Amino acid sequence: MTFNVRFGHEDDYELLAQGDPSIPSHQMKWKLKNKEIVIAEAENELIGYLRLEYLWSKYPYIGLIIVQPDYRNQGIGKALLKCLERYLKQQKHSSLYSSSQVDEAEPQKWHRHMGFKECGIINGLNPGGIGEVFFSKSI
Repeated sequence: MTFNVRFGHEDDYELLAQGDPSIPSHQMKWKLKNKEIVIAEAENELIGYLRLEYLWSKYPYIGLIIVQPDYRNQGIGKALLKCLERYLKQQKHSSLYSSSQVDEAEPQKWHRHMGFKECGIINGLNPGGIGEVFFSKSI
């Protein structure tokens, strides 16, 4: 399968707003202008998405990474991550952070497979008292 990975741009707003309703529209537009959205597309269809955040306005953090179910296990998540890592290295960052709920075995397995190491847990952070496990990766 052939797919393209790139940073999103303002023309992608309508497509992305439907795929990530968790952030307000003004924030999505800002992220698109500032290289904080990486997308994977195949035949003009959004098949993967990565949203970059910064902890304390300093440390890069994957706020969300998702690949459409029909396209999983084909290297798309890895390609999104590699695109982001190249960019962050150019920006002189040396590490990247991410997280997963403690009850999400598959996302934790993916993080470890991609070279992330567990670096802490915040208990009770999510609805229902579910904790969040944090990961870091040297880039």
